[in-house]
Amino acid sequence: MAVILADVFGSPNIGVYCFCNEELAVVPPGLTNRKLKQFAETLDVNVCSTTVGGSTLVGALVTGNSKGLLVPHTIQDYELHRIEEFSKVVIVESKWTALGNVVLANDFGVILHPDAPREITKSMDDLGVQPAHGNIGALPFVGALAIATNQGALLSPNTLKEEQSVIEAALKVGTELSTTNGGVPFVKSGILANSKGAVVGSLTRGAELMQITKVLGV
Repeated sequence: MAVILADVFGSPNIGVYCFCNEELAVVPPGLTNRKLKQFAETLDVNVCSTTVGGSTLVGALVTGNSKGLLVPHTIQDYELHRIEEFSKVVIVESKWTALGNVVLANDFGVILHPDAPREITKSMDDLGVQPAHGNIGALPFVGALAIATNQGALLSPNTLKEEQSVIEAALKVGTELSTTNGGVPFVKSGILANSKGAVVGSLTRGAELMQITKVLGV
């Protein structure tokens, strides 16, 4: 298990650009071979380089767990085929395309935006999990305000006690509160993680790293 500091295109917001589960990391084209190798070794995954719907903001658009990836209907055929070389992929036919911002999932469960449309809720069957709904800090963007693995979940410091309890019950893991990238409450923006390792934004500080390693067990 390992933790490394990194950026993507000079930005510490690596979770906006990248997605990973236990087996695969999906990253935008243009990363150096050295960085791709670092990500693959730290997370112990295959790495797929592609845009999604022509966008490099892969982490905001893709979600999922070890059972498969959910992608928006805007994905192009060549992008879909690229990801399908590595993983099961399910297209979600919803006007909501930023799936990574409204879904917080691991292999044990999922928390959805309280107003998530039926198309997103139904797609949880493909991930093999029962959907639960909740907020983080009274905000509905649960996928942007937290990161979850099969070891634990790191939540925005604004998370309320009752929200934390709902998340722990749904995902069946312990949780801790923290920021990333030196104080950013949108936790996912600064971290890419699974149960085997973590890549964190280059501005992440010591106290934040301690919380990350504590709850994610990396």
